[in-house]
Amino acid sequence: MSIGVRCLTVLGEFKPFGLIAEALDGKPPDTVTDKYDYFLFDPETARDRDAEDDCHEVASALSNHGDHELFIRANRIIWSTGARVFKRFTLQSDIVKVCWCRLGHIAEALLCILQVDCLTIYNTSGEVVSLPLPRTITSIWPLPFGLLLQQEVEANISSRVPFSSSPLLNTRDLLLSAPNHIQKGEGTSVSSHLILMDPLDEQQPTFIEERGKLNMMKEYDEKTIWTSDQVPLMASYNKGKMQHSLWVAEIVNSDIDEEVTTSLSHVDPMSVLPKHLSFRRIWQGKGAQTAACKVFMATDDDAAPVVCFFHQEQRKLLSVSLQIVEINNEIVFDVKPDMSWNISAIAASTVTVTRPRVKVGQLPYSDIVVLAPENVLLLYMPSRLLKIDISFSNISCLYCIFRCALRQSPSSTLANDCITALAEGLRSSFYRHLLGILWKDGDPAHLSEAESSVDSEWGCFCHVIMQICRKYCILSQKRSDSVPHSAWDFLVSSQFHYNFCKPFYTDLLRESLESLHGLYENLKLDNLRKRDLELLSILLCNIAEFLAEDNYLDHYIRDFPGLCKKFLKSGITISLKNCPSLFRWLENCLQYGFNYANINDLPALVCKEGSSVVSIARKVVCFYSILSGAKLLGKKLSSGVYCNITMGSYSSKEELTVLAMVGERFGLQQLDSLPSGVSLPLRHALDKCRDSPPNDWPAAAYVLLGRQDLAMSTLARECKYRGIETPTNVNVISMSTPYMLNLHPVTISSTISDAIGLEGTKFEDTDSVDGSTTDGMEHIFNSSTQLRYGRDLRLNEVRRLLCSSRPVAIQTSVNHSASDQDLQQAQLWHLAQRTTSLPLGRGAFTLATIYTLLTEAFTVPKLVLAGRLPAQQNATVNLDPNIRNIQELRSWPEFHNAVAAGLRLAPLQGRMTRTWILYNRPEEPNSVHAGLLLALGLHGYLRVLTVTDIYQYFSQEHESTTVGLMLGLAASYGGTMHPAISKTLYVHIPVRHPSSYPELEVPTLLQSAALMSLGILYEGSAHPQTIQVLLGEIGRRSGGDNVLEREGHAVSAGFALGLVALGRGEDALGFIDTFVNRLFLYIGGKERSHFPTISMDENRASAQMMDGTTVNIDVTAPGAIIALALMFMKTESEAIVSRLSIPNTCFDLQYVRPDFIMLRVIARNLIMWSRVHPSKDWVWSQIPEIVRCAVEGIGGDGNDIDDMDAEAFIQAYVNIITGACISLGLVFAGTRNENAQELLYELAIYFLNEIKPVSPASGKVFPKGLSRYIDRGTLEICLHLIVLSLSVVMAGSGHLQTFRLLRFLRSRNCADGQSSYGIQMAVSLAIGFLFLGGGMRTFSTNNRSIAALLITLYPRLPTGPNDNRCHLQAFRHLYVLATEARWIQTVDVDTGLPVYAPLEVTVRETEHYAESSFCEVTPCLLPERSILKKIRVCGPRYWPQVIDFTPEDKPWWNFGDKNNPFNSGILFIKRKVGACSYVDDPIGCQSLLSRAMHKVFGLTSLKASDTIMDIRSGSGSITVDQLVGTFSSDPSLIAFAQLCCDPSWYNRSDVDFKEFCLQVLFECVSKDRPALLQVYLSLFTTVESMAGQVTNGAIVFGDSLSISGLKLALTYIEALMTGKLSAPKGGIVQSTFVGSLRKQVEELLNSSQELKDDFHNYLKLGKWPDGESQDKRSILLSWFLQWFDVPTSSVIRTAVDRVKPKLMSSSSIPLLRLFFPRTHIHVLSEIDRCLS
Repeated sequence: MSIGVRCLTVLGEFKPFGLIAEALDGKPPDTVTDKYDYFLFDPETARDRDAEDDCHEVASALSNHGDHELFIRANRIIWSTGARVFKRFTLQSDIVKVCWCRLGHIAEALLCILQVDCLTIYNTSGEVVSLPLPRTITSIWPLPFGLLLQQEVEANISSRVPFSSSPLLNTRDLLLSAPNHIQKGEGTSVSSHLILMDPLDEQQPTFIEERGKLNMMKEYDEKTIWTSDQVPLMASYNKGKMQHSLWVAEIVNSDIDEEVTTSLSHVDPMSVLPKHLSFRRIWQGKGAQTAACKVFMATDDDAAPVVCFFHQEQRKLLSVSLQIVEINNEIVFDVKPDMSWNISAIAASTVTVTRPRVKVGQLPYSDIVVLAPENVLLLYMPSRLLKIDISFSNISCLYCIFRCALRQSPSSTLANDCITALAEGLRSSFYRHLLGILWKDGDPAHLSEAESSVDSEWGCFCHVIMQICRKYCILSQKRSDSVPHSAWDFLVSSQFHYNFCKPFYTDLLRESLESLHGLYENLKLDNLRKRDLELLSILLCNIAEFLAEDNYLDHYIRDFPGLCKKFLKSGITISLKNCPSLFRWLENCLQYGFNYANINDLPALVCKEGSSVVSIARKVVCFYSILSGAKLLGKKLSSGVYCNITMGSYSSKEELTVLAMVGERFGLQQLDSLPSGVSLPLRHALDKCRDSPPNDWPAAAYVLLGRQDLAMSTLARECKYRGIETPTNVNVISMSTPYMLNLHPVTISSTISDAIGLEGTKFEDTDSVDGSTTDGMEHIFNSSTQLRYGRDLRLNEVRRLLCSSRPVAIQTSVNHSASDQDLQQAQLWHLAQRTTSLPLGRGAFTLATIYTLLTEAFTVPKLVLAGRLPAQQNATVNLDPNIRNIQELRSWPEFHNAVAAGLRLAPLQGRMTRTWILYNRPEEPNSVHAGLLLALGLHGYLRVLTVTDIYQYFSQEHESTTVGLMLGLAASYGGTMHPAISKTLYVHIPVRHPSSYPELEVPTLLQSAALMSLGILYEGSAHPQTIQVLLGEIGRRSGGDNVLEREGHAVSAGFALGLVALGRGEDALGFIDTFVNRLFLYIGGKERSHFPTISMDENRASAQMMDGTTVNIDVTAPGAIIALALMFMKTESEAIVSRLSIPNTCFDLQYVRPDFIMLRVIARNLIMWSRVHPSKDWVWSQIPEIVRCAVEGIGGDGNDIDDMDAEAFIQAYVNIITGACISLGLVFAGTRNENAQELLYELAIYFLNEIKPVSPASGKVFPKGLSRYIDRGTLEICLHLIVLSLSVVMAGSGHLQTFRLLRFLRSRNCADGQSSYGIQMAVSLAIGFLFLGGGMRTFSTNNRSIAALLITLYPRLPTGPNDNRCHLQAFRHLYVLATEARWIQTVDVDTGLPVYAPLEVTVRETEHYAESSFCEVTPCLLPERSILKKIRVCGPRYWPQVIDFTPEDKPWWNFGDKNNPFNSGILFIKRKVGACSYVDDPIGCQSLLSRAMHKVFGLTSLKASDTIMDIRSGSGSITVDQLVGTFSSDPSLIAFAQLCCDPSWYNRSDVDFKEFCLQVLFECVSKDRPALLQVYLSLFTTVESMAGQVTNGAIVFGDSLSISGLKLALTYIEALMTGKLSAPKGGIVQSTFVGSLRKQVEELLNSSQELKDDFHNYLKLGKWPDGESQDKRSILLSWFLQWFDVPTSSVIRTAVDRVKPKLMSSSSIPLLRLFFPRTHIHVLSEIDRCLS
C-alpha cells in the first residue's frame, strides 16, 4: 500500500465505555437519573509534566494509548482507558461539569468537578480538596493560568457560604473554605468570570481590556463554549447579539481604574492583587442562530493556532487563523487578516497526521479531518485539501456514531523517521509539496486492504523520493521533444517554467538530502537499527547521485562498500560540498576540544531546536561538548547545540555531563545501544563520578552511576516530601535498564515488614494462659535486632527479666507443710513488689517498637501476681486476699502496665485517629485506659481529641484517668501554651478559681499532676502569670487534704516552675531578685524574713505552708531547688551556685537534710554544666573539705569523731556522691561516654561492696566502712540511683557489663527479700533504659530532655506501688520526652536486607575535645545532632557515601520531617562487586578475589578450558557462575558466567576467545564495572572478525561502521594520555588492550599488496574495486579509508594540484599534512608516491 494511504478502520457503533461498565456493575439504583454525559480526552492531558518520558521516543510516539473517557452520571464519574475501568469517583451531590486543569506550580493535572455548591478537585493519586462556592457557578473551563469559573446572573446576591459536611474535608479544606465575600449593592461590582489560579488561593475576578483600559468583566451574556489549556484562548457565544467571540487571556500588571479598584476592595479586603487576568476580544462573527456545537483548535504551518467552530445544524465548519507575534519577550495573539474560511461538513475533528512527531513551542502540528456531505473524509491543512482514501458508501445506517481507528503514521519505523526528518528539516513550502505527492500517490485498488506491510511502506516512500528525482528529467524531455498544441502546453514547455522548476526541485532534493543525512548519522548511534541504516543509505545514494554530490556518495559507499556495484561507475567528478560526519566531529572534539571540531561536520538537524528525530545524535554531541569544556549559554552550549541540564551542583566536567544525561533523559538503556567506542567517554564520566557524587542530585543521576543506594535514599526523601509511601527497589530499578527488572529481588526493610496494625477493634486485656500468654515483648525480635545482637541472648534475657505476664517461680521445700504456706505468701508478696515495678522498665524496653497502621487488635499483657512452684509441678499459688490487701497492687501497677503497652506504638506515618481512641474508651473508667491515654499523649497523639472529648473524660471523675489525660495532653501540646488545654488544667488548681467559684475538693494528687502538666504546656515560655502561680504553689497546700502528700505537691510545683522558665536564667522575669530570693527562702536561707505581699487572689481554703512565722523547708526545699536548677540550667551562673552551697560546717550539716544536699549537688552541676567531668577527681572535688577529712578519718585508726557527727558526715558523703553520679548521668545522657561509664560502674561496685562485699576492693580512692554509720536502706537507694544514672549514660547501648550488674542486683534483691518497691522500680527502669526502644533509641541532652530525665530520676523512690506522696509515680514515664531515635541501620540496596557496615562518624569541636572521628559498625546509635558533623560509609566492601550535617542545637529528626537525611533510620548502601557482606564473610577470607578467580578460571594454565573441565568434573567444586554470583548481583555478569558454564561452551575450539572471555569477566568483577563486559567483547569480536575475514575470505560483515567506533576508543585512550580527559585512576578500559587492537588492525591493512593497488586506483580515478572478489576488496578498501582518515579522491586530487606549484622539494608530504592533519603519515606518503 502507498505510504500516503491512511486507513480509517471502523471498529463498530460508538457506545461510551461508561455505559458498558455500568452494565457490568449490575442494575443501578432507581434514584439514578437517565441523563448522562461523557467526553474523551488525550492521555497526555492527565500526565505529570515532571514524569519520566518513555525510554524510546519513537516508541512513545507510535504507542497507542487507547481512548481515555470520563463518563458522568448524577454524582458518579467513571474514568476508563479503552474498555478497562481505571478509576471511579463518587461525590455527595450531582455533578454539573467536569474538566482537567493544571493549577499553580502543580506538575500533575487535576480533575476539577463542579457541583451545585462546591468545587471538588482531585489529583491523579486520589487526594481531594473541596472549595465552597460563594455564588452559583454555571460552568468551569481550563486555561493555562488556572481554572475559569463562569457565574450566573442573580437578582439578589447573598453572601452565603455553603458548608459541606463531607468527611473528605480536612484542615486544609477548612482553611480554603473562606470564599470571596462579594457584597453587591446594585449588582454592578461582581465579575461574570472568576479565575482560580491555585487550590490554596481564592477565586479572583477577571477584567476586560477595552480601549486600553481594564474594567471588570461583567459579560454575563457571553457564555463560554470553549477554552484551551495550552494557549490562553477562550471562545464565547452571545445569544442576544447572535455572535461568536474569540478572546485572548493575558496576565497584566497595569494599574486598574479607580472605580474598579474600589469594587475590588469589596472582593478581597486583605490586599489589592498585583496581577490580574484580563480578556481581550480579537475576533467576532455574527449571524449564528445557535452556539457552535463544537469548537476545537488545529495548527497552521508555522504552528499558529487555527480555531474551528462547527455548526451541526448548518453543516458548516468555520475556521479562524491566528498569528503569534513576540513583542518585548511577550507572546501576543491576533487574528490573521482575511484568513477565515468555512466549508461544508457533517462532522469535524482535529487529528495529528501530517507531522505526528513535530512540535514547535507548546503546540504539536494538528490537522482537521472532516466528514463531507459527499460521504467522504477530507483532511484539511491551512493551504491544501488532502483526501483520505476511504468512503462510507458501504455503511447504510444513517445518523449513527461509529468508533474508528485512524493510523496516524506509517508502521515502518524507518519511513516514519524519514517523514519526520523531512517535516523538521524542509521548508514549509517544500514539505507541503512533498505531502501532496505522498498522499495522492495511493491507488484506490488498495483501499480495501486492512493492513500494509513495512517493506511496502518503505518502498512507497523511496518511490516518492525517486519520483521527485525523475521529475526534472521528464520536464526536460517534454520541453525538447513535444510540440505545444495549446497555450497551457506552451507555458509548461517554456524556458520560464524550466527555470522555475529546476531550482525548486534541486533545492527540495538538496534539503531532503541534508535532512535524511542527519537521520542517517543519527542511526549510526543505534546498534539495533543497522538494517534501517543500510536501507537508508541506498536511498541517499540515489539522491546524492542525482545531485552529483560525490562526497556524500563516497561517504555512504565507505560505510557500505557493496553500494559501489551500483554507484560511482562513471569515474571522476568534483563535488564542492563536504559531507557532514558525526563520528569525525566526535573524534575531533575528543582529541582537540569542541572549539577545534568543525561545526559543519554536524548535520543541520542536530543543531536545530526541538528536533526529535535526531535526538540521540544531539544528546551525544551535547555530552561530548561538555566533556570537552563547553559552557551552557542560555539553552545552547557554546558548541552550538541545545542541551537540557538538570538541577544539581557540580565541580567538574564529568559531573556536569552526568547532569546533562539526566536532563536529556539519557539512561542506561540508551547508553547500551550506542556503539562501544562512542559510549566509552560517557562511561568514563559516570565511572569518575561514582565514588563521591554530590548529595543534591536527583535519583536518576545516581542510577546512571550505578549507585542505587543513593538513589533509594533520594527517592525516599522525595516520597516523604510528597507525602507518599516509602519506595521499594522497583522504583529505582525501573529507571535502569529493562533487563534488570525481573532479576533483582525486591524486599522491604524490616522496620516496615515487621509492622503490625490495629484499628477498629477494642483495646482490651488478654486472659490467655500457658504458652499463648503474651508478654508485650514478643515483637522485639526482628531482622534489625537479630543483626545487632547476632547470636547473643541479651534480648532474650531482658525479655525474661521484664516479663510480668507469667507466674513467678517460688523456691520452697519438696515436703509441703503449713509453715511453708506462710513462707510462700511472704515470698510471693515480696515478688509481687518486683512484678508490679516491671511495666516501667518494659515500657522503656519496647518504646516505639511497633510500626502500626491501627488496623488490628491491640492487647495489654496481663499483670500476673501469682507464683508457681517448680518443686510441685509448677502448681500455681495466688496471693491470699485475707492476709494482704491485693487491691493495693492493682490500681497504679495496672496503670503502668497500660502505659508500657501504649508506649510500644509508633504509627508508621504518625497517624492516630480520634475514632480509634474513643472506640477503645471503656464504659466504666479504669486504669488501663488511663495508662493508654498517657502513653498516646507522650507520643504526641492526643492532639486529635476535641474539647468535648476532654470534658467527657474529666466528667468521669476517675483519678488515674484524669492524671493520664492531663499529662498526655500537656505532652502533646508541650510548649504551645494552648489556651483550651490551659483552661482544663487550671480547673484542677484551686488557687486559680475565682472567689465566686463553687468550692471544689480537688485531691492533692490531681493538683500535683495539673501543676506538672501546666509546666510542660508552658515549657520555656517564661510566662509571668504562670510563674507567679507556680511560685505560690511551692509554698501553699490545699486545706483539709492529706498532709503527707504536700511535699509531692511542692515538688510538682517546683518542676513546673523550672519547666516554664527552663534555661531562661535571669531573662525570665524582670523582678528576678525577688523571685530568686523567695526560692532561696523556700530552700532555707539563713534569713528568716516573711513573705512579701502576693499580688493575686488568695483562695479561701488555702494556707501558707509555715510553721509559726517560718517556711516549712522540709516541704518546700526540694521544689525550690529543682526550680532553680531547671531555671538556670547551663547558664553557668556563679551567683546562683554560690548561694546554692553545699554545707561545709558541722552546723550546716545538722541543719540541711542529707537528701536535700543531693538535690543541691544536682542543681549546682546542672547550672555549671560545662564543668562536669567524668573523673574521680571531679567527684572528689564535689565533697566539702570538712566532709572529706571526716570520712577519711572515720576510715582510719585514729577516729576521734563521735557517732552522731560521724553519721552526719557519712550521710552527707553518700548523698553528695550520689548527686554527683546523677549529675554525670544527666550531663552524659545517651552519649555512651566511656569515662563516665567506667566511673559510675566503679562507684556502683563501691557502694555494693559497702553493703555486702561481692568483689575485690576498687582501690584506695574512696574510703571504706560506711555501713557502720549509715543504714542499709540509704545505701541501697544511693546504689540504685547510681546504677540508674549509669543506664541513662549507656541508654540504648545494651552494654554487657552494665547489664550483668543489673541482673545481679535484681537477683540479689529477690534473694534477700528486703527490697522495696522503689528499688525494684529503679532496677526495672535501668534495664529498660539500657535497652531503650529495643536498642534503637537513646536520650538527648537538650534542656527539655534533661528536665524530663530529672523528673524521672527524682531521687525519692516510692515505698510501695501506691506511694505518690513525694513524687507522683506517673511522672516516672516522662523520660519518653527525652528520647531520640538516633539509631541507624544500613540496608543493602541490591538485596533489601540489613547488613553490617563500618561508619566513620565525625563530631565537631566542643569545649572538652577537638574535632574527632571514630568508627562504628551498623546498626548503631549516632551522636546528637548538636555535635554531629559528618558520617561516611567506609571500608573496602561498600561504595563510599558521605552525609554532611550542620551541627544544630535541635532535636533529632522525626519520621515526618522533610529534611530528614535518614529514611526512618535506614541508610541504603551498595556492595562492591568482588566483596562479600560481613555476615557471609566476617573476617574477609573470601575477599581474595584475584587468587580465587585465577584458581577457578585456570588462567595460569596453558589451557583454560582443560582446567575448567577438571574443576567442573570434581565433586564439590565451585563453578564460574557460582563464584560470580557470590560476589555480584549484576544480571549481565551472572548470565555471562552461566554461559561460560554451559556444555556447549566447553566444546568450542577457539581457546583464545574463551580465555579472553574469562579474563574480561575477571576484569569486570574485580573492578566493579559490569557495563564494560559489552565494550570489551564488542571491540574484541570486531577485530577478530576483521582478521578472520581477511584470512579466510568469508565475509562476516559487509560494512565499516565498527571501524568508526574502534577509532573513537583509540581517541579516548589518547585523550586520557594527553590529559584532555582527567583520569586519576586511569581509564576504564586497559590501554594495552586497545593498543593491541590498533596494532592488529594496522597489520591487517598494511599486509596486502592488492589493497595498495586498489587504493592507487581510488586516488587516480576515484574508482572502487571491480572484477573478481569485488566485495572482499571493496570492504578492505573501505576499512583502509576509514581507519586512516583518507579524504575523498576528489579532495585529495584538488589538494595535490594546489600543492604541486608550491613544492620546494621532491616531497609534498609536509604540505599535504597541513591539508589533511587527521590522515595517517604513511597514507600521505603513499598519496605522494602515487600522484606526484
